[in-house]
Amino acid sequence: MLLCRHGMILWAVPVMHNALLLGGLVSMAPDPSIALERPVLTPAQIRQAALDLLAKAEDANLANGALLELRRQAARRESQRAEAIHALKDRGYHSLRDVYIVEEPALISAIKRGDRPAAREIINRVLVGVYFLGRERPELLKSLVLELVVMMSRSAVEAGGDPGTLLGANYSSFATLARIEGEEELCAWLVGMLERIMDAIHTHHGYPISVMLGAAVQHMEQHLGEDLSRDDVARVACLSPAHFSRVVKHTFGQSFTDLLTQMRVDRAREMLVLSEHSIIRIALECGFSDQSYFTKVFKKLTGQTPGEYRRARQGTG
Repeated sequence: MLLCRHGMILWAVPVMHNALLLGGLVSMAPDPSIALERPVLTPAQIRQAALDLLAKAEDANLANGALLELRRQAARRESQRAEAIHALKDRGYHSLRDVYIVEEPALISAIKRGDRPAAREIINRVLVGVYFLGRERPELLKSLVLELVVMMSRSAVEAGGDPGTLLGANYSSFATLARIEGEEELCAWLVGMLERIMDAIHTHHGYPISVMLGAAVQHMEQHLGEDLSRDDVARVACLSPAHFSRVVKHTFGQSFTDLLTQMRVDRAREMLVLSEHSIIRIALECGFSDQSYFTKVFKKLTGQTPGEYRRARQGTG
């Protein structure tokens, strides 16, 4: 698309025979940012008109849609790499290990929750870091990229991807990896692997939500004494907050808040019987902000105050 000096916006589609450019189809409309008396197209309408022209050209076999899409993908990768290079300057990586330590957890999380844009962004940062720090050792680069694919595949299986599909895709692609020599080709290969891994998650219906939920519950048990929000725990499970709430309700029959409160009271019951800690200390270690609130919640769920519960279980009351 082009803005000419006469106040017109032009958009064009190449006319091609296979990969050979023969000419073009051109349309135009007044620039919507210029005030005119006659009606003009909005920016959204102009964009749609350009897309419609491209679709008609491809339907009539006047444009090589597959080739154009490959070029668009290459342009997007180059743009993302440029952004990653800029971001890399602020991260201060000093070794290849730094790259993995910083980026791997976020990449695993993005893959598990099916967030392709975030995963692509992280992949670009990893690639830029790997190339920058290991550009003189091509075989090391390949081994690191291979390690990255194994890690992504493992995360995909945990997120519900079909192991058979992932294994087949990886096996057929590793031979291609061995023949790759250039940086751009290796980048395209890894991004392609990411897309296939994400597809394997999306198309497999046996989604092991119990794995995600188990990770969330384990995190809650380990941090009961801390300030736990639904959104924070949902991130551990690699689920959106809304989806996480639905899963918790369906699985446990109660809301996240009620589940967290129940877990805290259950922990307090154990401590009241098995330790000699004061009630206020138990309240704080189980995540309650003060003793009076703890007593109120504890009695609501057990029918007894913490002191009554302790005396009854220790046989002194």
